[in-house]
Amino acid sequence: MPGITVKDVDQDKVVQGDFLKKSGKLKVPDYIDLIKTAKFKELAPSDQDWFYIRCASILRRLYHQSPSGVGSICRVYGGRQRNGVRPSHFCRTDGSATRRAVQALEQIKLIEKHPEGGRKLTSQGQRDLDRIAAQIVSKQRAALKKEAAALVLA
Repeated sequence: MPGITVKDVDQDKVVQGDFLKKSGKLKVPDYIDLIKTAKFKELAPSDQDWFYIRCASILRRLYHQSPSGVGSICRVYGGRQRNGVRPSHFCRTDGSATRRAVQALEQIKLIEKHPEGGRKLTSQGQRDLDRIAAQIVSKQRAALKKEAAALVLA
């Protein structure tokens, strides 16, 4: 039976960031609750765990497309900047928050610098993501078995 990878599960399940929060190793900057994620945003994120979600999303992005630098990661999280009566244009997200997320992931040894530039997943980071994906699939299978058993009994 082949192993389960991040590519086999839904991205919203992987990107929830629970595994980073539960581990307690990820160092969250002190000012993270005060900043906006981009200049085109009107408000700061309402979710308290947005930094964990962003870090998990960066890990998933590096799993699929590696190596990537901070600039290309900022481009991924960019969006539409409204210019009033003038036409809207694409705008990249804040580089500082992205850089802090990448540095925090580097400190816990999930990603590392690539010799040709950018960052890539370490073998430990890839192993952790695959383990999390396998846990997600096993929970889904258990829920399906429980639901099937409930239908048989009904």
